[in-house]
Amino acid sequence: MDAVSQWELVGRLILATLLGFLIGLERELRGQPAGERTHSLVALGSAAFALISPRAFPGGDTARVAAGVVTGIGFLGAGMILKEGDEIRGLTTAAGIWAVGAIGVAIGSGMYLLGVVAALLVGLILAAESVLRLDERLERWRSRTRTEEPQEPKSPD
Repeated sequence: MDAVSQWELVGRLILATLLGFLIGLERELRGQPAGERTHSLVALGSAAFALISPRAFPGGDTARVAAGVVTGIGFLGAGMILKEGDEIRGLTTAAGIWAVGAIGVAIGSGMYLLGVVAALLVGLILAAESVLRLDERLERWRSRTRTEEPQEPKSPD
């Protein structure tokens, strides 16, 4: 393998890690349990597996690597989901980890545009909450609907 292609592979690892870092940074700034290190490592590992598979096992089934990454990240994400009373926590973090794994596989496979656009979409989805304050609005709406007395239907006279 020539030096240019070796450097391209290194560039893929760096790009995947950077995108994972940026997504993780948003989670870290919001005080979530999985931050920039976790997201960076998931993106890096996913990209590395996508890079290694076709080179280490030429002619092998590279789809199996992607499936293995998805399964492994699924287990990682499942460990982040907690049920506390009636509340379920960690779903967004688990979904973010899963999405970052896909971004890493895309970048590792050379699908730069797909990986970057996916990272932008993940960032947009995560940032939308803090910009639009949807959780606060939904909670206010829920509390209003809970406190309102149900009205009895009026009889037609």
